[in-house]
Amino acid sequence: MIRSILSVGGWTLVSRVTGFARDVVMAAILGAGPVADAFVVAFRLPNHFRAIFGEGAFNTAFVPTYAGLAEAAEAGAARRFADRIFTLMLLVQIVFLALAMPAMPWVVRALAPGFSDDPERFALAVSLTRITFPYLLFMTLVTLFSGLLNAQRRFAVAAGAPVLLNLSMLAALGLAFLFPNAAYAAAWGVSVSGVLQFALVWWACRRAGIAPTLAAPTLRDPTMKRFFTVLGPAVIGSAGFQIASFADTIIASFLPIGAVSALYYADRLYQLPFGVIAIAAGTVLLPEMSRRIAAGDAVGAHAAQNRAAGFSLALSAPFTIAFLILPGLIMAALFQRGAFGAEDAARAASVLAAYGLALPAVVLLRSALPSFYARQDTMTPLIASLTAIAINVGLKIGLTGPYGVTGLALATAIGQWVNLAILVALAWRRGWMAPSRGFGITLVGVAVACAALTAVAVYGVPVAEGLVPALPHLREVAVLGVVGSAGAVVYAVLLLATLRIFGLSLRRR
Repeated sequence: MIRSILSVGGWTLVSRVTGFARDVVMAAILGAGPVADAFVVAFRLPNHFRAIFGEGAFNTAFVPTYAGLAEAAEAGAARRFADRIFTLMLLVQIVFLALAMPAMPWVVRALAPGFSDDPERFALAVSLTRITFPYLLFMTLVTLFSGLLNAQRRFAVAAGAPVLLNLSMLAALGLAFLFPNAAYAAAWGVSVSGVLQFALVWWACRRAGIAPTLAAPTLRDPTMKRFFTVLGPAVIGSAGFQIASFADTIIASFLPIGAVSALYYADRLYQLPFGVIAIAAGTVLLPEMSRRIAAGDAVGAHAAQNRAAGFSLALSAPFTIAFLILPGLIMAALFQRGAFGAEDAARAASVLAAYGLALPAVVLLRSALPSFYARQDTMTPLIASLTAIAINVGLKIGLTGPYGVTGLALATAIGQWVNLAILVALAWRRGWMAPSRGFGITLVGVAVACAALTAVAVYGVPVAEGLVPALPHLREVAVLGVVGSAGAVVYAVLLLATLRIFGLSLRRR
């Protein structure tokens, strides 16, 4: 299983690295002004809906159902189920797209009401969103095809598909002179990438002989009924999380220009360890636990969960320390150039530090959720999510006044910890989670290594600044590289040494 996590994480890392290159180019060209704010809204809107109706809710309902049919050697039933879901998703997305396009001014006004006071920024956001919105249709289908591949333990193509989004946007930005402005180029890059990603996963499914075809969907099928019974709470749960994201954009649209962009750039860095590590672990863990529980092997399912949770926490902890201790250096080194100035970097850095508080919770959350989803219980995560979201949104309103855009990220962090605490408490009480001795030792090793890494981050920057010559543009990059390299070595050595003392490793626990 660790090998599969590394495969998914490796491809996701490629995606995040190319995504980082895309964001660096975007920051230099678009900056953090009104044009960038308009594009961020246009980019986020289809992704919000995709998260609600696509990958978040869909995978939790589809993968366990499909895996259960496959585990029971019902290949024909599994194929019919996939065909019917594919047809239904295609029809729903076509209708949704047809309704949304003419209503886009109202949709944008609902997502970013603060833009209404700036007619030019509002009009640009509407135009860009009409270009990016078809991306939703293709990515919803990509989610289905990726779920099929993951259920067959074919993780690489689905994990690598998002690379095409970044390459498409980079290519489009390179041709920005052909468009009214660079934001239009980036928007068209988003839509084209949806077509490319769909083509890639369809080809992979066709080669594997599992590509779904059109078939008349029917609710009389017991499997379809069970799927929708699970899907309903999952959609509401995903919608709850997205409500918090919607709230971020809505509230930020009323803040000074650049707040929406600050959230975006900080979130992109926060999503790097989340996507590479947490999502990779969750992607592999859900079908693994689903198969084991379907076969009656609860002990094996819990062992897989402990391995995934410990492995992902150990890999993500250094990012938490970096975001909390060095947010200003990180933002200056990675984005402060071109149209993205020092003030923009400072604003985004404070948001990044707040997101750092959330990172351990979201990483562990992705390993905790399969305790419920693998048993086709989506109601409990729904209740936990809505409780956390209510607290989250309430805190957003209360913290934005004193802390500005940083308050939005602080509220997100608190909400994630509340969500995790509820799920762990309920799973533990039901016997659906059994933390092992190895997982506890991993926590100790991570804590020891993080303490040393904190010392390197605090005291290493002045040392690195003394070693690095006064470069005109790349001084911050060089300082970050020196401190980051030293910290990585110290963290890895102490973590592995602690685990070895107890006779453990990250690969075998």
